[in-house]
Amino acid sequence: MSRYDHLAYTSSVRRVQQQMGSASAADRRLGQAAEEAVPLDANAAAFIRSLDGFLFASVGETGWPYIQFRGGPAGFVHVLDAHTLGYLDVRGNRQYITTGNVRADDRVALFFLDQARQTRLKLFGHATAVPVDEDPELAARLDSPRTDGTVEQLVTIRVEAFAWNCPNHITPRFSERELSEALSPIRERLARLEQENTALRAELAVRRGGAHHEAHHEAHHEAQHETQREAHHEAHHDDLRPDAAARHVPREA
Repeated sequence: MSRYDHLAYTSSVRRVQQQMGSASAADRRLGQAAEEAVPLDANAAAFIRSLDGFLFASVGETGWPYIQFRGGPAGFVHVLDAHTLGYLDVRGNRQYITTGNVRADDRVALFFLDQARQTRLKLFGHATAVPVDEDPELAARLDSPRTDGTVEQLVTIRVEAFAWNCPNHITPRFSERELSEALSPIRERLARLEQENTALRAELAVRRGGAHHEAHHEAHHEAQHETQREAHHEAHHDDLRPDAAARHVPREA
């Protein structure tokens, strides 16, 4: 990381560090000489490939900095080798401020941010932006994945130095793709539960229908028995009436 610090800690920055009491910590970071460009390690390369956007800072001839967002599918920024990044630049608002800036001064800063994982990587490099037909072989290499749109330029960045930034104050935010991937197991479980619930409801309805039929049958059978009992009781009651005996006495000739 010391190469990045050597480039970032200018004389003015060092004076401020002294005033603010952080010079000792900065001294430890500047302990080793770092004149050579620092290649990307495996972690940095994988991190860059995993992202779908980054911030690109350049400086114009007026001395004013300019920041541009570049986005596309994850991996649209290709790690061509440990020292080189590249991507296909597509037509935008056609102001070409970044292109003009890097043709005058190729020194740039890139800022890669993964809000979901609260991780960020800052990088110094030298950028080029040339028409796509100048290097068809490289254009083919950068074609998949790439940002949708009309390709105009090949942009490459020769990495000079990089540093991981602290995660403080990064609000976790998730893209639609990340949310979909995270929620996929939950959605699958909900679908299974809904299927089980539907099957249980159907089984319960069948059981309730059978129970209702059985109850209806028992009620009908009980009603028949009750009718028979009432008829028997009525007949027995009629036999006990006084006039019943008279009706059954034989008449004399």
